[in-house]
Amino acid sequence: MKVTLPLTKEICENLHAGDSLQLSGIIYTARDAAHKRLVNMIHKNETLPFDLKDACIYYVGPTPAPPHAIVGSAGPTTSMRMDAYAPLLYDLGVKATIGKGYRTQEVKDAIIRNHACYLICIGGAGALLSQSIKKAECIAFEDLKAEAIYRYEVEDFPCIVAIDSHGNSVY
Repeated sequence: MKVTLPLTKEICENLHAGDSLQLSGIIYTARDAAHKRLVNMIHKNETLPFDLKDACIYYVGPTPAPPHAIVGSAGPTTSMRMDAYAPLLYDLGVKATIGKGYRTQEVKDAIIRNHACYLICIGGAGALLSQSIKKAECIAFEDLKAEAIYRYEVEDFPCIVAIDSHGNSVY
């Protein structure tokens, strides 16, 4: 199913665990260190580098781009490492996260509470996934290198609904 980002409550409510999606639009990247900084910024009431409302966050640390490429391999990282931060981000407007692996009950509860979803990509397919990234721009925490926050413009980015807004799960 082709889905244009940003996601909304209405879109998420019509997705079901197991659905195959092709996302087009804007996604943001963030891993462990970036999540910690985002949450610290939230607690300090600082302006965030992107609007969380209806945002989609991809848990990825891309490899350096080879010549004439936008990014290098860009496969998903293990989502559970962000589970300490994810409920707050969902509560503040994030509509989807993309990674691999199962999530804690607290994350699942936040997904249900916020009419959001959790999407997965196939681990080990980073080179293939990077072909859907049409534009990449570092927007925050450049010192974190691969773990910096990037704004990706994607086209037909393949993923699967792992946890839907009703709490159904492929796990």
